[in-house]
Amino acid sequence: MAGVSLQTGPTAQRADVRRWRRYLADERAEAAVYRNLAARRSGEEREILSALAEAEGRHEQHWLDLLGDDVGRPQRGSLRTRVLAALAKRFGSVFVLALMQRAEDRSPYADDADATASMAADERIHGEVVRGLANRGRMRLSGTFRAAVFGANDGLVSNLALIIGVSASGADRHFVLLSGIAGLLAGALSMGAGEYVSVRSQRELLTASAPHPEAGRAVADLDVDANELALVYRARGMSESDAQSHADEVLGGATVTAPAPADDHEAIGNGMSAAISSFCFFASGAIIPVLPYLFGLQGWAAIAVAATLVGIALLGTGAVVGVLSGASPIRRALRQLAIGFGAAAVTYGLGLLFGTGSA
Repeated sequence: MAGVSLQTGPTAQRADVRRWRRYLADERAEAAVYRNLAARRSGEEREILSALAEAEGRHEQHWLDLLGDDVGRPQRGSLRTRVLAALAKRFGSVFVLALMQRAEDRSPYADDADATASMAADERIHGEVVRGLANRGRMRLSGTFRAAVFGANDGLVSNLALIIGVSASGADRHFVLLSGIAGLLAGALSMGAGEYVSVRSQRELLTASAPHPEAGRAVADLDVDANELALVYRARGMSESDAQSHADEVLGGATVTAPAPADDHEAIGNGMSAAISSFCFFASGAIIPVLPYLFGLQGWAAIAVAATLVGIALLGTGAVVGVLSGASPIRRALRQLAIGFGAAAVTYGLGLLFGTGSA
């Protein structure tokens, strides 16, 4: 087999055998991830994931053939892959797919002479398949996820910055606590109101874009020698030739309906539910920097605890964004942390500059 070491069985070097056994264990673990994911899916997605599990079985057989009598006792796959298999069995979420996408992209086969070129190509294609499935999941939760991350991070950063700025000005604990609660309520109400207005406006724009209910009844009375029906279709996005052809079919008596904008009302959602969600997302983040003051801390101790709690939350949301986007969770987490602490540092400096004393 091209590109495969001829050292097999008892003549293989120990380092090679250890590496092949590790590859074998990882292939089995990855196949388990796909089987567990498939068990929680239906239809096309189930078929795709089952096919990926079978493909990992081909790779498993390659290492079995290469090991021969050196296969030894079955080993456990990497901790990362075993954790993914457990998560896939219990949740089967887009997060598991996003993590598997990264795992497939980091396959070592391209640089290993004992793996065939087709295996390396398989892993690359598997990554693209998983990327496609993960993108489906991302699209399904993109609106809710964006609102959750945006709202929570806005609450975390804005209220931490507010509290640290006020605290740096020399204000006492009760004033800082009052400022934090006021910032929480003001920000959450503003987010909720803004989301309500945004959703309602989008729904009203869609309603205004829909065809007039009386327009279809006017078709029978059109002047067939100089009609403007084709202009309606062109205004809706059809090409000139398609619009004219469609108009001719309608005027000829064919049962063709006028194209209308897709009904996106369901995708946009309800204004009140969006407002409540935004209020809760913001408040869930904004309450965190207030907690130390609620429990009686003040001064530097309160600032340190608030910054620590907010830092942990920012690292968490940043890592989640990284996982879902297929990027490095660590980089996204550190970026989120730097942005939040950067904003807090600016307000702390302003508090010192315009305040009456140190915190």
